Amino acid sequence: MATETINEIAGMDAASLTPVMRQYFAAKQQYPDCLMFCRIGDFYELFYDDAILVARELQLTLTARDREKKQPMCGVPYHAAEIYLQRLLRKGYRIALCEQMEDPKTVKTIVRREVTRVLTPGTSLDPSLSPEQSNYLASIAMIGTGNTAKAGLALLDLSTGEFRATEFSGASAWAAAIDELGRIRPVELVHASGLFGPASGGLLTAKNGNAESSEDSAGLEYIRTRTPVEEWVFTGDYALPLLTGHLHVHSLDGIGMGGHESAAIASGALIHYMRATKQGALEHIDGIRYYERSTCLELDSVSVRNLELVDPLFSGESVQTTLFHTLEACSTPMGKRLLRATLLRPSNELAEINARLDAVAEATADLRKREGLRRSMDGVLDLERLLGRVALDSAGPREVMSLAATLGCLPGVALADKAFESARWRELAAALDPLEDLHYAIVKTLADEPPITFADGGVIRAGVDAELDELRELSRSGRQALITIEERERQRTGIGSLKVRFNSVFGYYLEVTKANAKSVPADYERKQTLVNAERFTTPELKDYETKILTAQERSGEIERRIFAELRAELLANAGRIRETARRIAEIDMLGCFAHLAALRGWTRPLIEDSGVLEFVQARHPVVERRMEESGSRRFVPNSVHLDADAGPAVLLITGPNMGGKSTYLRQTALLVIMAQCGCFVPAERMTLGLVDRIYTRIGASDNVARGRSTFMVEMTETAAILNTATARSLVLLDEMGRGTATYDGLSLAWATVEHLHDRIGARTLFATHYHELTMLSEQLVRLRNLRVTVKETPSGIVFLHSVEAGPASKSYGIEVAKLAGLPAAVISRARDVLKVHERVESSALRPAQAKEQMQMTMFTPLSQRIVDRLGEVDVDEMTPREALNLLADLQRELKA
Repeated sequence: MATETINEIAGMDAASLTPVMRQYFAAKQQYPDCLMFCRIGDFYELFYDDAILVARELQLTLTARDREKKQPMCGVPYHAAEIYLQRLLRKGYRIALCEQMEDPKTVKTIVRREVTRVLTPGTSLDPSLSPEQSNYLASIAMIGTGNTAKAGLALLDLSTGEFRATEFSGASAWAAAIDELGRIRPVELVHASGLFGPASGGLLTAKNGNAESSEDSAGLEYIRTRTPVEEWVFTGDYALPLLTGHLHVHSLDGIGMGGHESAAIASGALIHYMRATKQGALEHIDGIRYYERSTCLELDSVSVRNLELVDPLFSGESVQTTLFHTLEACSTPMGKRLLRATLLRPSNELAEINARLDAVAEATADLRKREGLRRSMDGVLDLERLLGRVALDSAGPREVMSLAATLGCLPGVALADKAFESARWRELAAALDPLEDLHYAIVKTLADEPPITFADGGVIRAGVDAELDELRELSRSGRQALITIEERERQRTGIGSLKVRFNSVFGYYLEVTKANAKSVPADYERKQTLVNAERFTTPELKDYETKILTAQERSGEIERRIFAELRAELLANAGRIRETARRIAEIDMLGCFAHLAALRGWTRPLIEDSGVLEFVQARHPVVERRMEESGSRRFVPNSVHLDADAGPAVLLITGPNMGGKSTYLRQTALLVIMAQCGCFVPAERMTLGLVDRIYTRIGASDNVARGRSTFMVEMTETAAILNTATARSLVLLDEMGRGTATYDGLSLAWATVEHLHDRIGARTLFATHYHELTMLSEQLVRLRNLRVTVKETPSGIVFLHSVEAGPASKSYGIEVAKLAGLPAAVISRARDVLKVHERVESSALRPAQAKEQMQMTMFTPLSQRIVDRLGEVDVDEMTPREALNLLADLQRELKA
C-alpha cells in the first residue's frame, strides 16, 4: 500500500474507523513496506491494497467490510497461515504479523494488537527448504573509493545460526563483492539506502564510483529481495559496538575481524536488521567466522554456473546434471550442506587436502568400519535447524524430543569414528562432544511421546514437579467425580439419556433431551436451551468445574515454565551444539567420499605443489553416472597432461560439435574441484599441482535485460580471465570469438591464446573451430594440438568421443547439421557453397608464400588477392578492352 494511501485513510475522522481498523492502520504506518497480516479471531486479515495484492498472488477470494465494497479485504485461517506466508516470502514480499496480545476471553474491551515479528525471505524458517540448501541473508558495506575502497560482506543463515563475513580491497572491491554474491545467491540483501543509485537496465548500481555501470552489478540479478536501511546503520560508530555487544567480546580482534572494518560493519548491520524485524534474542548466533577467498580454490559465479556445481545451468532442468547430485550420498542434513559449501569453496591448502584424502583412503579400504560409521548416523536429524527453531521459540515439545533423539545417536557416532587411525579421524573423534548431559536433561523432563502443543497437557514427564503431579491427580479425580455425578443423577431422575458434558463457553453442564424435560428436578438451574435439549447445572457441578479448570490452567502454566527452563538450558549450550553439528557434518562428508570411492572404483589423486595437471583414463563423473542410470553405452575415458612449469601449458582442442570438447573441458575442471575437496576421482591416475582459481568460458549466453549480447558476455568473461589469472590457474575456453565476424573472432582468439601462453602461463584448455589456430603449435613451444576423433562412414560420421594428439582435419559442421535433421536440399546446397569458399581460400594464397608470413597474418587480406591477380597478368598480351575489364572486376571486388 502506498504511503500516501495509508496516511489518507489513517487521517480520516477517527469516528469513521472501527477500533480494529485504527489498530490496523497504526501498525501499517509503522511498517508501510510490509504486507500487514492482522490477527482477528481465527483468521489473519488484510485490507485495502494489501488485500488486493495478496488475493491476486494467492488466488484468494476478495471480499469487503462494507456494502459499497470500498474497503476490500481477504484473509487466511490462522492455523494454516504458514503455507500462505511461505508462498509470499518465496515471491520476495515482506510480511508483518500483527498479533492479538491479550486473550479475548479475559478482556472486556478491544483486544490489544501489536506487530510481533517481520518476516522476510532472509529471516523466515521455510519448512520446504531442502536439507542441503542454506537460506542466506546478506549485507554489503562500502568504505572509501578507488584504490582505497573496501567492500565488506556478511552472510547469515538464521535457520542454522551460520554467520560469516569477508572483505575485498582495491579498485575491484565492488566487483569482487558482487561476484561473491552471485556465487552464493542469498535470498535477501540488506544495504544502506544511499549505496545504490538509479536502476540501470533493471539493476542497481553503486553511487560511490566503484561501479561505473550495471555490468559490475550482474551478481545482484539473482537476489529477488533487496532491503535498504538507514545509512547510519552502516557506520562504524553504530554497527561495530552492536556486533561486539551481541557476541560478548571486547574487540574485533577477539572475533577474527581485526583490520576488516567493512566486513564488521556489514555484520553489525545484520544484527541490527535481526533486531528491527523482531527475530528474538538470537542465542544460537554466538559466533562469526571470517573467511578469505584466497584460502580456497576460487570459483567465480560464472564458473559455478557453467560447471553446474550445485544448480542446473538452466532453470527447470533436472538437478541430476549437477556435481552435487552426483556426489550427494551423505547421511545427515549437516553433511549435505557442508558438501555443497565445499564444492563452492574447495581447499587450497596442501596439508588440509591430504589429511582429508588420508581419512577417505582409510575408510575406503575397510568396508566394516566405513559402513559402521554411516549406519551410526542414520538417526541423526538436523541439529543446526532444530537448535535454530529452539532459539527462535518456534520449536514445540515434539521437536525438542527429536533433538533428544539425535543427541542420543552421538555416542554411537563417536565410537564408530574412534575405530579409524588416520590423523583427521582422530582429530574429529577427540573434538566430538556427545552432549550426553543435554540428552539427559531433555529425556528426564519431557514425556516420551509429548503432544504437538501444550493445549492438551502431558508435555512434562511425571515426577519432574510435585505440584504438577498433584494437579494432574486432582484433574483425574475430578473427571472421575463427574462420571459418578452423571450415574447418580440418572438414577435420581430416571432419565437414562442424561449426560455430563463440557464446552469452552458454558463449561460443564447436565444435558437433558426435550422429551425428558418434565422429569428435571427443581434444584437444577437452567443454563441453556437448545432445539432438542436443555442444559442445566447444579452447585455441586459448579464446584467440580472450578476445581478441574483451575487445575488444568495451573498445570499448563507449570508445564510452560518447565519447558522454558529446558529451552534456556539448551540455548546456554548453543555453542556446544553447533560445534558438534560441524564435526558431524565433516565426519559425514568424509564418509560419503569414502562410500563413493568404494562404490564407483574411484582412485586417490596425488596432490602436490607444482604446475602439473595430469589424469589418465579419466571420466566425467556426472555424465558417467547418468549414462549408467539410463543404461546407455559406457563413457569413453580420456587423458590430459599439462605443466605450467616445464611441459605443455596450453592444449588447443579441435573437432566437430557433439564430439565431446565441452565435456572434456568440464571433466578437467570437475576432477580438479573434486580432488581439492578431498574426494577420490574417476580416473586410473591423477596428479594435480594445486590450482588457485578455475576460469571457464563455456557455451553461449546473453543478457538482454542488461543490454548485453552473447558476444559482449563472452568478451566480458574473457576479459576477467585475462586480467586476473595466474600461472597456477586453470583456464577453460570453449569456442571463443564465434559471436562476431569470422576474421574478428579469429583474431581475438589468436591473440588470447598467445597472451595465455606468453604472459600468464596458466594451464589452459582452448577448444575451437578455428583451424587456423592449429598453426600456433609451430610458433608457441608450450602449446599442443588435440582433436576429438570421429569416424567417417558412407552413411555419415560417428562420434568416437576420444581425444588424441594432433589437429582436426575439418569441422564436420555440415555432417552434424545433417544428423540434426536439416532438409537434404539445404545440406546439398551447403556442400556446394563450402566447395566454392574452399577453392577461393586455397587460390588466395600464392604457392611461394612463406609459412612465416602466414603465421603472422593468420589469413590473406583482400588487397593481397588483388596484387596476386595483377601479378599473373601478361600486360604485353592484353588488349585495351581486356585491361578495362580487369580494372572493372578489381573495382567491383574492392566494393563487394
